[in-house]
Amino acid sequence: MCPMENGVIKAAGKGLIMSKKIVLVTGNMGYIGTVLVPMLLEHGHEVIGLDSCIFERCSIEEFESKTPLKIIDIRDIAIKDLEGFDAVIHLAGMSNDPLGDYNEYITYEINHAATVSLAQKAKAAGVSRFLFASSCGNYGVSGNDWITEESEFQPIRPYARSKILSEQGLTELSDENFSPVFLRASTAYGVSPMLRFDLVINNLTAWAISTNRVHLKSTGNAWRPVVHIRDIARAYIAALEAPRDLVHNEAFNVGTTTENYKVHELAEFIREAVGDCVIEYDSDAKPDPVSYRVDCNKIARTLPGFKPEWTLRHGVQELCGTLRHLKIKPSDFEGPRFQRLEHLKLLLSREILTKEYRIATLHDHRAG
Repeated sequence: MCPMENGVIKAAGKGLIMSKKIVLVTGNMGYIGTVLVPMLLEHGHEVIGLDSCIFERCSIEEFESKTPLKIIDIRDIAIKDLEGFDAVIHLAGMSNDPLGDYNEYITYEINHAATVSLAQKAKAAGVSRFLFASSCGNYGVSGNDWITEESEFQPIRPYARSKILSEQGLTELSDENFSPVFLRASTAYGVSPMLRFDLVINNLTAWAISTNRVHLKSTGNAWRPVVHIRDIARAYIAALEAPRDLVHNEAFNVGTTTENYKVHELAEFIREAVGDCVIEYDSDAKPDPVSYRVDCNKIARTLPGFKPEWTLRHGVQELCGTLRHLKIKPSDFEGPRFQRLEHLKLLLSREILTKEYRIATLHDHRAG
């Protein structure tokens, strides 16, 4: 970590001086948040987490927050909860297409309405920077064309639409005192304490390790940009620490332009990395209409603090080591512990969650 004097972090030999920031991270107990928070702390920032803890039992090992935690549903945040922060990093929400499809109304309520409300309250509380977890999935059915931040959105599912609506709502709030920044992440992969297997690389690698089969649920012809979870965290830190004029009301595709693959290419890569396995297609595999090939040169050009360190080869090797250690089985990674939608359904069926996705009884949720 860089030396710090009187709340100022100095990067030796680089001439960079960056003020320590007090940051609220929503969704700090999630897949990205549990990786991002320790990295923020390493950079000398003060961090408070905020999470509803719906998915707290989805960890690969016993895990506790590395920072003070407010257990609050983002729909219930008050202005007083946001006072004293320099920045909000907003990760919380319904995190993928299956969750979005399962209940569109609540997806829009949480991912869109609650996001804009959170930003309004953050602005009223004097928060100056609001980093929003958007998605390259916003580009939707873009086919083989290269996509930049200026390209047209072509969403076909509620999750992406909710992110787009949030970007529009946050843009309307921007002014000389409030700077929203939109981090449109490529498809994430990699090891996290809150490991997810509803992500394509994590899922395919788990199939390969546990069954010697790389199991494709689609025909594999769709494009996906991919990015390691720690490089996503680096993008947030770079956007947090950058001068205001570089990031104010700007969108950034998060990833590396060379890390775009068709899904069947990802499968082949994983087959070679794991060895002694074959690629198989699900009996009802269909083409995935959502396909996007993303140009990530803007973030590399604009934010010199963002320096990705992970390649697909390195990331898959890391996953293989972790999954072999865990002795993971299909019933694990296809079940409710590591699939967010399946876990949500389980909590609903046990009435731990209400139909509005609120914790019915916090004590029962943690002890059940």
